Amino acid sequence: MTELEQYRREIDRIDGELVRLFLERMEVTGKVGEYKQGQGIPVLDAGREKEVIAARAALTDDPARKADLAALYESIMAISRRQQRHLVKEGAEDPGYASWLADLARARQPVANPRVAYQGEPGCYSEEAAVGFFGREVNSAGKAWFTDVFAALEGGEADYAVLPVENSSTGSIRQVYDLLAQYRYSIVGEWQVPVVHCLMALPGVALEDIQTVYSHEQGLMQCEKYLDSHREWKRVPTLDTAGSAKLVAQTGDRTAAAICSRRAAELYGLHILAEGVNYNTMNHTRFAVVSPVPELRPGRNKISAMFRLPHQSGSLHEILTIFAVQGLNLLKLESRPIPGRGWEYLFFLDFTGDLAADGMDGVLHELSQLAAEFRILGNYRAWEERP
Repeated sequence: MTELEQYRREIDRIDGELVRLFLERMEVTGKVGEYKQGQGIPVLDAGREKEVIAARAALTDDPARKADLAALYESIMAISRRQQRHLVKEGAEDPGYASWLADLARARQPVANPRVAYQGEPGCYSEEAAVGFFGREVNSAGKAWFTDVFAALEGGEADYAVLPVENSSTGSIRQVYDLLAQYRYSIVGEWQVPVVHCLMALPGVALEDIQTVYSHEQGLMQCEKYLDSHREWKRVPTLDTAGSAKLVAQTGDRTAAAICSRRAAELYGLHILAEGVNYNTMNHTRFAVVSPVPELRPGRNKISAMFRLPHQSGSLHEILTIFAVQGLNLLKLESRPIPGRGWEYLFFLDFTGDLAADGMDGVLHELSQLAAEFRILGNYRAWEERP
């Protein structure tokens, strides 16, 4: 037997003991769950869990092992909570969970022949996303600003909004996330649009005639490498990509060009000077379909939520442990600063799941209990490329 084989046998022996002791521990925590059920005590006792984790970490003087023991017992505690939630049926006492139940009570069926608002001029990528999700006959209208789109929902002018939330090259659209946090609206679907930016100008204009390029700030960023090869051009951000094409067409400026879609060039009578000027050829924008009230559409398999953390060490790790223990795939996690609160952040996350599935009540309770603030933004079908 080699030295390595001897070490592995020793590990197997220790693991056997660990498994036996773990199962013995779970028998006792099951009894704790039965007691809590009888006494009406919530599953999570955050203070008690912190005491246990600190006490176990204190059993060693090795600083590195202290952190390892803390991580081990955080996972053990999370597994114990999951076990106990099979016994303890908690109610709506947690604010975030209660808020979700209240939203769910207002849920509606999808609107037939809906009015849809988006930000931008006809020919923008947001309009393309609206057509993709709702169909070619969609009754859609563009608004100048993202705030105008939310105002259209608030005022009953639109049944849905289609809003960009993330680009594969330049990341999240911060204004939209801030507005999602501000309004208590729900994401009921999503759509992806491949972004192929074109440089366009009035017919007869050549590249050497260009002095100024217009586009949305995201469009300019996504085409930085191409624009850097023409440093003499002035870059001017606009409200949306299609609006930049409309601007060039309306002004008749033969020294101006716009960066937007091929469809916008066709709509506004512009000539394409260069196609595919975005540096990432796999450039896509993800759009959220937003409703003023929740909807639970068939095929939902993705959940979006937001939360704010308490000011205490390890609070984010505690929440992330929930997803590992419950076997949920965390698709995205992003933070945004909270206006007026220095160094405080809202976290936005996407994860797989159906809120109506077994065990999801427990997940929502834990997230609500561990976060200082928690809200479900929507449960919907994840985008997948249609044939």
